[in-house]
Amino acid sequence: MARSPKREPGMPTRQQVLDFISDSTEPAGKREIARAFGLKGQEKIKLKALLKDMAEEGLIDGKRTAFHKMGGVPRVTVLRVVDIEDGEAIAIPDSWQPDDATPPPRLRMIEKDRGSALRKGDRVLSRTEEAGKGWIAHPMKKLPARVDQLMGVVEIDGAGKGWLAPIDKRVRNSTPISDIGGAEAGQLVFAEPAGRGPRSGVKVTEVLGDPLAPRAFSLIAINKHGIPFAFPEETVSEAQKVAELPLSDTEREDLRALPIVAIDPADARDHDDAIWAEPDGQGGYRALVAIADVSFYVRPGGKLDREARKRGNSVYFPDRVVPMLPEVLSADVCSLRAGEDRAAMACHLVIDRNGRVASWRFTRALVRIAEVIPYEEAQRRIDEEAAPEHLVHLWEAWRLLEKARQDRDPLELELPERRVVLDEKGRIAEIALRERLDAHRVVEDFMIAANVAAAKALEAKVAPVVYRVHEPPSREKLVALKDYLATFDRKFALGQVITPSLFNRMLKDVSDEAEKALIMEAVLRSQTQAYYGPRNAGHFGLSLGSYAHFTSPIRRYSDLLVHRALVDAYHLEQPAPKDRAIPSRSGLSDADRDDLSRISDAISVTERRAMEAERETIDRYVAAWLAGRVGEVFDTRITGVQKFGFFATIIGLGGDGLVPVSTLGAERFDYDDKAQALVGEQSGERFTMGQILKLRLAEANPLTGALKFEPEDVAEGVQRIERRGARPPKPRKDGKGKYMVGKRGRPANVRHKGKKR
Repeated sequence: MARSPKREPGMPTRQQVLDFISDSTEPAGKREIARAFGLKGQEKIKLKALLKDMAEEGLIDGKRTAFHKMGGVPRVTVLRVVDIEDGEAIAIPDSWQPDDATPPPRLRMIEKDRGSALRKGDRVLSRTEEAGKGWIAHPMKKLPARVDQLMGVVEIDGAGKGWLAPIDKRVRNSTPISDIGGAEAGQLVFAEPAGRGPRSGVKVTEVLGDPLAPRAFSLIAINKHGIPFAFPEETVSEAQKVAELPLSDTEREDLRALPIVAIDPADARDHDDAIWAEPDGQGGYRALVAIADVSFYVRPGGKLDREARKRGNSVYFPDRVVPMLPEVLSADVCSLRAGEDRAAMACHLVIDRNGRVASWRFTRALVRIAEVIPYEEAQRRIDEEAAPEHLVHLWEAWRLLEKARQDRDPLELELPERRVVLDEKGRIAEIALRERLDAHRVVEDFMIAANVAAAKALEAKVAPVVYRVHEPPSREKLVALKDYLATFDRKFALGQVITPSLFNRMLKDVSDEAEKALIMEAVLRSQTQAYYGPRNAGHFGLSLGSYAHFTSPIRRYSDLLVHRALVDAYHLEQPAPKDRAIPSRSGLSDADRDDLSRISDAISVTERRAMEAERETIDRYVAAWLAGRVGEVFDTRITGVQKFGFFATIIGLGGDGLVPVSTLGAERFDYDDKAQALVGEQSGERFTMGQILKLRLAEANPLTGALKFEPEDVAEGVQRIERRGARPPKPRKDGKGKYMVGKRGRPANVRHKGKKR
């Protein structure tokens, strides 16, 4: 770190002190100031008095070890990230202590390495500087996390001492509670560290109540992942204003006469897409995909826009939704309700007899949805030949799109989705896998066609595009897949062109269903994670060269950006609102055009956050559902193998649980990394990915979502080797001559294949 330059020796003036503090490249405390001006003896005492006077006059703030200008920040200090805006971390001084009337300054963190991905709550040693009317900071070192607030469940041990049990299954140890704050055993609470040291424990700050009560599981996920939940008053106020914007039937294409229908889940909270089709007389179809015109209401630069960008997407839980937009928009004005006039972005498609989209055009329209139909009801009408003509036309047009999809041959993997059904009191009524109907495929293929059209329409105008990118598998993952397939005596050439068709053919060639499940799991693991970005790298899984998300702007910020780009590219701007408090333009702002890469990175992060929170919440519901069935035997499939055991999920229900290797008997098991298998050293018995077997549920923890399984007959598992006539391995000794034992006092019985112990 560069040293601050020395000044002319002698007692400094007030302005010289302020200049030194501003220019210093390291913490500027009393010692540094004295050294810089060459002060000694009595001069140091005078300096101390001067600094005290300057503090009382409101010129400086801070402690004797580091001063800064009042209202400013030290040149080098610890910052805490409090927000993520447009993919950029916003931080405040970690130890800001002025009075409440002086809010802490907000600094933009300028990261050299975009891959470092600072997150909300991170503490970072930074170099700061004023830039224009604001402050910026350059991260120097990321510091260990300081947990200010914890969530957990109160437990009381036999001695009457309180403990905070974790709600994260990755955390194994409870934390001692030094101040229980009136909480009772079994209650879900917020707590914070009671002191600096780990032995200080925590003190309870808020009692949330019964952790197994309805809505508690989603609340746990919201708090754990820092998902913005409550809308600021100014955001709600702006939403109420824009909700009253008039819809013009002269500035928009009037499509209210068309029998457009929305086909959605029966429990859908919003409806942002609807479809229509009719024969074109040439063997093809004219079709329409109508999407809620969110860009008309949520405009760049407004408070609504900033909040929506921060959230990135809506988050869906079984008992609630955390929406990207306030309810007056997401569930009302922007939702395509039946029989009500709504603003829409219309994608007009011409589908030829071969199912290819021959042409498209985009307009801003006025629509009136004829009907909102649940998937199951739409499918019933088609199956019973009781559907109206416009629904029949939709199915006929879809069969052409399906033909084109088959020609494209996208990746076909069976990915069952769990569905949690709650009763009117919020209690679990049922957990099952969602049934996959043709009605789902109808909507899905129309949406894919519109998404492709949006991407290509923007490319045709050389306009900015936020692509949905799914890159091909990396070479490292393909090498791992090759090694895994070799364990089945199946070859996989790395030199060939890797396409979804290649994986589909591989799976079709497997006749044994158990083996097919194994290979499907391996193919799924080889895939990369999709993301958003302004650079087109295609969509591998869908076998598409250009793909963007256009169809869900109520719940995805990416789609809103695509709508804005279309508004600009095709001159669809509407007259400016009369209310000057509402931003005038609904297209892309210049700032967004220049910064799509960073915005795309940010919404990719919020998407992953939402997916993890939703998955964990489902796991908690599944564990709660199973808590009363501990001891039952289930059909399971192995989903992961490690040297300490394997993970399995209940077929038809989901919920991953661990089977510790200690429950598999006295036989030693080798861990084969390439084959992803545990292999018995004497018997050769294998536990490998995708394998189906019966397991007994040993534990189900609703608070963490963790499950634990064991062999159907534990005693049988322990004695398996003896019954087969093999001699159990002798316990191994460590360097001190003591026997090495695993859990429950059994011999340590696993070693990693090919690794020295």
